[in-house]
Amino acid sequence: MIIFDVEGVLLPKRRFLLFDVAARRGLSTFLRFFLIGILYEIGLLSIESALRRLFKLLKGMPMDELFSKFENISPINGAAVLFANLKKLGFKTALISSGLPRIFVEDFAKKLGADYASGLEIGIERGYLTGEIWGDVLKPDGKAIALKKILERERLSSCNCVVVADDRNNLSLIKLCKKSIGYNPDFILSVKSDFVVRGDLSKMLPLLMGEASAKIDRALSKSEVLHEAIHVGGVLVPFICIYMLSDYIVALLIVAVTSIYTMSEILRMLGKNLPIFSTITLKAADKSELQELVASPIFYALGMILSILFFRPPVSYACIAILTLGDSFAAVFGKRLGRTVFPLNKRKRVEGSLFGLLFAFLGCLLFVNPARALVGAFAGILAESLPSPIDDNVTIPLVSGLALTLTF
Repeated sequence: MIIFDVEGVLLPKRRFLLFDVAARRGLSTFLRFFLIGILYEIGLLSIESALRRLFKLLKGMPMDELFSKFENISPINGAAVLFANLKKLGFKTALISSGLPRIFVEDFAKKLGADYASGLEIGIERGYLTGEIWGDVLKPDGKAIALKKILERERLSSCNCVVVADDRNNLSLIKLCKKSIGYNPDFILSVKSDFVVRGDLSKMLPLLMGEASAKIDRALSKSEVLHEAIHVGGVLVPFICIYMLSDYIVALLIVAVTSIYTMSEILRMLGKNLPIFSTITLKAADKSELQELVASPIFYALGMILSILFFRPPVSYACIAILTLGDSFAAVFGKRLGRTVFPLNKRKRVEGSLFGLLFAFLGCLLFVNPARALVGAFAGILAESLPSPIDDNVTIPLVSGLALTLTF
């Protein structure tokens, strides 16, 4: 049996409740949803506490309106193909969600041809939400409880199960199942999962069939080439600071551009496009990223801003060089040549990190002496390689900047 998490694996992560529901009910609701989501992501709220707060904010909403918005969401690329193949091969499939109502998950399961569906229960009175939720999936080990009930019906053992998930809320399933696959996983699942898969869901079929690894596409797509070109282009920022504008004016310009980009992404999630910004995003992001808010440029810009604000030249410039060159070339060579997986972070490849170290070192040499460049580059690539709850576009410049500051 193959067990799938729903949001973040089969449906775009945080798309439904945040953008398709909260954003259309006004700015206040959207901001409150966003804040609750952040508190959950950083571990200050449990999944149960966060969901109870979210659904209380939806009290009085017509159930038909909520369901119609859910029906308009497209599955992650490759989901339909994957489920069609699994059905042909005779696999049983189950969808288990903590964040979506059971009746929604059941409807989605029918569309995909899945055998079982579990989700939370929601209170409805005269066709309107009461704001109350309950069910096994809200408990700390709730997903495992839901799976055990399914296994009892099928008379199967957990050793016959494979779980596909994306975040820490699925740890109880990972402990229970024989094999686990992290799909675009968070930092915890990048360590706990047996395998990591990105992009088109249908690519994981070989893994689900018991093969040692999925076939890796090592060619860079046009969107990846453009994405990495933009990333590398950030190395020009230090030279703009040196020869054209002051550091703080450059930081303010980055803040302004990032604010416009963020607004562009929010509008895109609401079905509207902002000229130039939306066009670049559509060309530089892959298809799976485009189904939700593309946040990596925001963290990338934040990394540059923090480098300028926290460190003095030339350290700040070296940090930006490590971020722009080291991180980009680690990604490029990791995909093209990577074969050795980091045990502590299965999203990364050793070969990619080695090339990232080389280019980060060369970039650093433009601003600091070789000894400091080597220390800063090593620290930055170490931050890029290890799992962290903070995006590596932020940790790379901060860790490398600290290392360079302490190196005399």
